[in-house]
Amino acid sequence: MLPVIASSLIFIAALVFIFSEKVNRTIVAIFGAVLMVFIGQMFGFYDQDKAIQAIDYNTIGLLLGMMTLVALLEPTGFFRYLAIWVGRFSRGKPFALLIMLGTVTTLVSMFLDNVTTVVLIAPVTILICEILGVNPRPMLMAEALLSDTGGAATLVGDPPNILIASAANFSFNSFLTHALPIVAVSWIAALFLLKLMFADELVQSETSETEALMKLNPQEALKDGKTARRVLIVIALAIVLFLLEELLEISPALVALGSAALGLLWVRPDINEIFKKIEWSVLVFFAALFVMVGGMRSAGVLESIGGFIVQIADIPSIWLGLILLWAVASLSAFVDNVPVTIALIPIIQQLGQSGINIAPLWWALVFGAGFGGNGTIIGSSANIFVATISERTRYPITSSLWLKRGLPVMITTCLVASIIFLVIGFTIGW
Repeated sequence: MLPVIASSLIFIAALVFIFSEKVNRTIVAIFGAVLMVFIGQMFGFYDQDKAIQAIDYNTIGLLLGMMTLVALLEPTGFFRYLAIWVGRFSRGKPFALLIMLGTVTTLVSMFLDNVTTVVLIAPVTILICEILGVNPRPMLMAEALLSDTGGAATLVGDPPNILIASAANFSFNSFLTHALPIVAVSWIAALFLLKLMFADELVQSETSETEALMKLNPQEALKDGKTARRVLIVIALAIVLFLLEELLEISPALVALGSAALGLLWVRPDINEIFKKIEWSVLVFFAALFVMVGGMRSAGVLESIGGFIVQIADIPSIWLGLILLWAVASLSAFVDNVPVTIALIPIIQQLGQSGINIAPLWWALVFGAGFGGNGTIIGSSANIFVATISERTRYPITSSLWLKRGLPVMITTCLVASIIFLVIGFTIGW
């Protein structure tokens, strides 16, 4: 019991400091990770080897590889080229721009990792907003929130979906028939909620700025078309490999790092300049966060939560699924949804062996893990990245702001999913 209390207190204290914003979140995460290992060794539930194993190198590698490709593409002027095209198409209307960027981000995130998607689109967003003279915060937050929501729609859209599909023997089509309709309705609800919450910031840019944008020639913004084409070819290859990763049995990290290596070899840039553009603080933050979550898992915190779910398993499956959806969403707002999913899969399988209908539980886990990440700034990798990149602008995204905007989106999407979940459940007799 003592390891559970100690590890939980460390993690909760780290969250308090992160949300207080009095200390940089990466510094807090590093200190929390070191303290978790120290306390773990003292009480015998965690050590250095387990801490190293707890780091999800697939996520770190994926981030590093995609950041490298973005760093290669940025000096070519391609992002400004794309920004001018999108800005001209939206005609300077902020909400139209939000819909366009949010929709593109969502569609891409249904087939690629959410982090990869925002790494590619967020820099474009900032450039568009700079040209138009509008606040980029609504766009950046919408991209992260809508990508988190849309990622739950397909088997490959979110890592937990892959884990759940493997355990439950769900096919790609299973997600299209069961998850996609619910996600689509939830996504629309989230979009309109974002419009209401950001009404004051989605202000039409000055007419002169819009006219100036319409006169800009996108071709003139492209400084190095040859390099841009090479990097885009590498990115296209990476996307194809992402879609074929299961067939080829390769990890997303290997695809991203391999593509980055190919891009570096083909372009041969000044490597020091490339490294300066990589957000190392994001990578360190993730590594430290994984170490803290690993300590909680080794201490049995996640298993204790799972045990509580087992104790209430005598209620009807449909209601148990509803409870599971909200419980997983609440957890996923503070803890990465992958370890939460990994901890709950064997529990659900155990319930199935006892004769309980676990079909609704699998889908409840999908929606809870997918939508829960919207709740806080650390709820998903995409959230952390857009918050970090927003610090380059005059409008940084803070933890408190995310709670005011992201938490309502999480609650709304979970509420919509819950209503449809119950209607479907009672209709088909879950």
